[in-house]
Amino acid sequence: MSRVEEPSRRTVLAAAVVAAVAGGAGPATADTPAATGREAAADTARHVDNRAWTAYTDWCAGTAKGARAVAGVRPGLVIGVPVGTVDYTDPHTGATAAWEYATWTSPVHRLSVPSTEVIASWNARTPAGTWLQVELTGTYSDGTAAPWYVMGRWASGDQDIRRTSVDDQTDGKSTVWTDTFAIDDPATGLRLVSYRLRLTLYRKPGSTATPTVWRLGAMGSDVPDRFTVPASAPGPAGELIVPRYSQEIHTGQYPEYDNGGEAWCSPTSSQMIVEYWGRKPTAQQLSWVDPAYADPQVCHAARFTYDFQYGGCGNWPFNAAYAATYSDLQGVVTRLESLTQLETLIAAGIPAITSQSFLKTELTGAGYGTSGHLMTVIGFTADGDVIANDPFSATNEAVRRVYARREWENIWLRTKRYNAVGKVVSGTGGVCYLYFPARPTAAQLAALAAVGVR
Repeated sequence: MSRVEEPSRRTVLAAAVVAAVAGGAGPATADTPAATGREAAADTARHVDNRAWTAYTDWCAGTAKGARAVAGVRPGLVIGVPVGTVDYTDPHTGATAAWEYATWTSPVHRLSVPSTEVIASWNARTPAGTWLQVELTGTYSDGTAAPWYVMGRWASGDQDIRRTSVDDQTDGKSTVWTDTFAIDDPATGLRLVSYRLRLTLYRKPGSTATPTVWRLGAMGSDVPDRFTVPASAPGPAGELIVPRYSQEIHTGQYPEYDNGGEAWCSPTSSQMIVEYWGRKPTAQQLSWVDPAYADPQVCHAARFTYDFQYGGCGNWPFNAAYAATYSDLQGVVTRLESLTQLETLIAAGIPAITSQSFLKTELTGAGYGTSGHLMTVIGFTADGDVIANDPFSATNEAVRRVYARREWENIWLRTKRYNAVGKVVSGTGGVCYLYFPARPTAAQLAALAAVGVR
């Protein structure tokens, strides 16, 4: 969880919302008449577009310069013959080193939803002495082109480079806010209508090591500005057995990775689901953690999701990429449209990490307010209420919570809200992370396809 009721790094995305609210009517209420249940889910399906490159034919369809597609059970992209060498000065260490590199550029993807926001995600292995960069460009609805934006410089480790987002990227029409491409003023009607992604794979000169990328994609969205969302009808009940970890028992641990506690909701949630799928760091991987600390795997997740530019562990694609460093797991960042979609995933055995912000009075039983917090949804009661592993709990035993359906879906799916001083700020609009096997079951494939993830 980000600091309680302080502005989050994404609050700036609400600038257009402020102008819209100032010139229009007040917020809708939870009692506003609207479609409910499955009708509401169908009505909102057009607000999110997902595209991922994962198959051998996908990799062959892109433009490769020094990169090579590899077939097999899990097709990927690797360095074939590097096309050159470049010096990179790490902004977080000051060290400059030479790196061989190869590139792969995706075909143009025309968004089915002309988008105000785009979030990339990737799954890869980066052995020692390697790393990768993901970039995005696109075409606006006015026919002009966006620049190539860096969406992340990433390695699974932290000894070769410091994993980092890149600030101060804008062209006056759009800006990258840590991990999110965003149109600066959606009220103008400007949208991104298509995009390409570019991968650059790096290794030390003369090495035979290579990153391997199994999945690269992005989620584009244009979620309507809203203070409330339609109420949904409860679907099937059920609960997944997911490990419970508290972020709060780590308060004060590892200041170099944002000091534990409130700052570690994202890696704590990620670790819960990694372990739900039967994966876990080895004893050797955990040997750096102080043996006096409980649940050292949570410390491990914090270290290896940490974004050295943002100064925290809440970079969404970095968390998805961390999950995919475990054997045969995939991770994506997307938006869901409704609790109905979340119920579909839970019924197929797929838990989700959701991002929400709220006042203390808006979520009964939480006991706190937040400008941004991640929790793990693991099921639904017979009444349709949400069962969540909420890491903002004093102990592991207290992590399992039940939250009222109507309250929870609204704080998760809305795009704007009032903070404690009455100022309009942003909501996350249904953002979530999904982690699932590299070879899902038929039921899991169907559930993922139903929410737009393939």
